[in-house]
Amino acid sequence: MSKILIIEDEAAIRRVLVKILSEENNTYHVSEAEDGLVGIERIRKEDFDLVLCDIKMPKMDGVEVLEALKKIKPETPIVMISGHGDLDTAVNTMRLGAFDYISKPPDLNRLLNTVRIALDSKELVVENTRLKKKVSKKYEMIGESPAIIQIKDMIEKVAPTEARVLITGSNGTGKELVAHWLHEKSQRSKGSLVEVNCAAIPSELIESELFGHKKGSFTGASSDRAGKFEAANGGTIFLDEIGDMSLSAQAKVLRALQESRISRVGSDKDIKVDVRVIAATNKDLKKEISEGNFREDLYHRLAVILIKVPSLNDRRDDIPMLIEHFSKKIAEEQGTTIKDFSKKAIALLQEYDWTGNIRELRNVVERLIILSGPEVSEQDVKLFASK
Repeated sequence: MSKILIIEDEAAIRRVLVKILSEENNTYHVSEAEDGLVGIERIRKEDFDLVLCDIKMPKMDGVEVLEALKKIKPETPIVMISGHGDLDTAVNTMRLGAFDYISKPPDLNRLLNTVRIALDSKELVVENTRLKKKVSKKYEMIGESPAIIQIKDMIEKVAPTEARVLITGSNGTGKELVAHWLHEKSQRSKGSLVEVNCAAIPSELIESELFGHKKGSFTGASSDRAGKFEAANGGTIFLDEIGDMSLSAQAKVLRALQESRISRVGSDKDIKVDVRVIAATNKDLKKEISEGNFREDLYHRLAVILIKVPSLNDRRDDIPMLIEHFSKKIAEEQGTTIKDFSKKAIALLQEYDWTGNIRELRNVVERLIILSGPEVSEQDVKLFASK
């Protein structure tokens, strides 16, 4: 049952609204507040699915209630109730975040329709929030080793800033997870995180992929196309394996960082972009610089903050937690019960040389779950986890 709060100083109007909504198939639980101060106090103490609020009230008017609500419970929709002289104000409240407004005296159909739509919007907001949390859990960083705690602390400090970050580490260590955490904890989290695997794109196409192209600029360019930098405008672009990027593309990325402008392939028109850049590599970029494969000026632009992700061999204490995490995740994916690992099995896995890091561990855990008995034993590890 949806909970609705009516904030209205005129008792007659309150009675009409309560009667209309309370009789709507018993689907609404309606509460009342005689002025804005009382209404805000109730909002602080209770969760409502919708607020109907008069604009002109003593003590605290509707605009003040709206502003307070957006700070306290921003996900709660509010519909303003306006008198004939308040229409301009009512329209202005929508710019401030009100969902809609209804006029006095309230029209039955208009009121019920507005309430239904507003409540549907609240459900969408809640569902989107739930999905966002679900997505966030996908990129959860598992571990309590000193190295991982240090990275988490670094992310907490760096994420809210606009500083560029260069993430280094071997393949499979979790550089992508760090990039996602940096984005989700940043001021840009409502914007897009656009990922580009520089190693997976042919060198002749990387500039088009990053910056877009004009129709006819090269064979196969049959139409204008925006690039990844434009797609990430207002958000974050994650340049994974940037050490594999061509020198010509590096020059354009450098310009984008210096001037916040890009130009599509085949065009001399500048496009302004507002993008935070996070990069990652498994290469030693200083060595690449000395060999002429990477621009030193680009390196210094990217490496404002350096985060080195440790190998799994350097954080063996986290292996039991990672095994438990992967076991739960694999059971969810396959619709099976969670399989336990014996203490001896876990201890043996902690002794392995994990050249493939966390990615390799996840594969081994899945293999053991599929091939072993009710509990993964030390013998199962010896039989099925061979390198």
